[in-house]
Amino acid sequence: MGGCATVVLTSRDEARAQAAADKLPRVGAAKHYGAALNQIALNDVPDRFAAAVNRAGMIDILVNNAHERTIDDWKTVTPEDFSRDLNNCAAFFLLARLFREHVVARKASGSVINVGSMYGLVGSYPPVYEGIMAASPVSYHATKGAVVHLTRHLAVYWAKDAVRVNCLCPGPFPFPDGNPEMIRRLSDRVPMGRIGQAWEVKGAAAFLASNASSYVTGQMLVVDGGWTAW
Repeated sequence: MGGCATVVLTSRDEARAQAAADKLPRVGAAKHYGAALNQIALNDVPDRFAAAVNRAGMIDILVNNAHERTIDDWKTVTPEDFSRDLNNCAAFFLLARLFREHVVARKASGSVINVGSMYGLVGSYPPVYEGIMAASPVSYHATKGAVVHLTRHLAVYWAKDAVRVNCLCPGPFPFPDGNPEMIRRLSDRVPMGRIGQAWEVKGAAAFLASNASSYVTGQMLVVDGGWTAW
């Protein structure tokens, strides 16, 4: 990742993706693009990935970040909705495989950053949610746990292909305008005594994307204020 990286942002709405891309800073010859992608529509993923490659010319870094969320907890989630949530991980895999094929065909190197969660490493913390909202969705935890092990699996198979695969696992990063009581409870649970700020994830992502992490693969980089250290 150089100082003039070109970025392709995706959204189910291409106009929305392009509007976000237009707000990104541009350095040197960098150009930023928006592209349409609904990762839950698994059969469309190959064509959507090809369109992104065509737009950018080539892709050296893949950030698997999209997640179609469910609000149903273990009491109410249906088998169908649980399985649909797991499709988020399936999409991560399909995009990563397409990316690997693209990199290998170019005889280049690449970095995959799967965005997981601290909840892919540890169980939920029920006292945070009690009396405020339903429990943290069980299918979300299952999906993020799957992303963590998908990362390890692909890393060992693709290391010889010069494709690194790592997982960025954020901790408590609720929206600033979220429920104040929940934010207080989360902050009390974190050793650092506060929730995370969005910019605090950026450095970790830049590290995994750049040559600064050239000997790092199959790892979980946890940005959680110490939550998982308890």
